[in-house]
Amino acid sequence: MVAAGLVFIAAAFCIWVYAASEAHLRSFAPPPAFRLTLNASPAVIARGAHIAVTRGCTDCHRDRLQGGLFHDEGWSGRSVAPNLPALARAVSPAALEAAIRHGIGHDGRALYDMPSYNFVHLSDEDLSALILFLEAAPVVEEPLPSAWMGPFRRWQLATGADAAMPAFLDQVPPLRLQGAADRRLAHGEYLAMTSCNECHGFDLHAHSPFPGSAPDLAIVGAYEHDDFVRLMRTARPVGGRTLNPMMAGAVRKRFVHWTDAEVDDLYLFLHALAPSG
Repeated sequence: MVAAGLVFIAAAFCIWVYAASEAHLRSFAPPPAFRLTLNASPAVIARGAHIAVTRGCTDCHRDRLQGGLFHDEGWSGRSVAPNLPALARAVSPAALEAAIRHGIGHDGRALYDMPSYNFVHLSDEDLSALILFLEAAPVVEEPLPSAWMGPFRRWQLATGADAAMPAFLDQVPPLRLQGAADRRLAHGEYLAMTSCNECHGFDLHAHSPFPGSAPDLAIVGAYEHDDFVRLMRTARPVGGRTLNPMMAGAVRKRFVHWTDAEVDDLYLFLHALAPSG
């Protein structure tokens, strides 16, 4: 009888953890339905390809966007980045937008690993171009492992010790310079807040609910223009230092694809970024 009672308690506990974690994942309201603002054209699709590579889609979803294992963390579970061209053919643009900018999957459940905080401010035009590119990109079929959410992560969600991605998005500060007379400064802010805040904190000052944020980007104030360009093109910082491997990888996979004008505008904004108070 004691053993049966313990089994019942354990089963009830597991059921509660699962139910409470699922309730959290399903607690976020869907965003208003998104509609594409552009039509497919070679120029628009090329723009979408540029967004995909410079914003890091090819990091998690791999070079041909075919998807792959993202994390395998034992009791926390296994995260798998989906095949994006295949997904773009299977779901609506509105479903893709909900995942990209709002962290809500096409099944209505909140996503855990999708870094939507990096895309909250992605413009409708750039997002439309990205989606149209994904719809046009060839589907590379490769077998993907099954994703699953492990009991430790479910326990954290159930108890409020952690949260799914949509819970963090209101911490991303608004863009403040989009009405500025200097359009280059506004463009630099847009680039930084849809690229750099993935690692350097939601506000670019290393303030993030996730551990391991990269440095406050006010450090760019110490860079001369040519030094910054060299960093973004070659992953070589000033003073002969060794660049953090994550940043070096981002330079080689993402930032080398930015245009000279984008690098210049980003520098203009970051060089003027005031230190965090």
